[in-house]
Amino acid sequence: MKAVITVIGKDSVGILSRVSSCCADMGVNIVEVTQSVLQDMFAMIMLVQIEEGTVDLDSLREGLDKVGKETKTKVHVMHEDIFNSMHKI
Repeated sequence: MKAVITVIGKDSVGILSRVSSCCADMGVNIVEVTQSVLQDMFAMIMLVQIEEGTVDLDSLREGLDKVGKETKTKVHVMHEDIFNSMHKI
């Protein structure tokens, strides 16, 4: 299963590191990542692969919610199918 992770907030040192470490600790593979800093705002989108049986989507959300609180960012995790359905014209 694939999921889309978005991270938005005020830029600070270590945001990418904290999010990617959380994914690695849960056995989640980062397939693609794009990030940008616009003035002092950090924005990132990740496409991740969750192998069956390693972690469920809710556990990943909980782990990344903690990272978001620690880094003062908003982290959102969405199943790839829902993301794709929302963005079809």
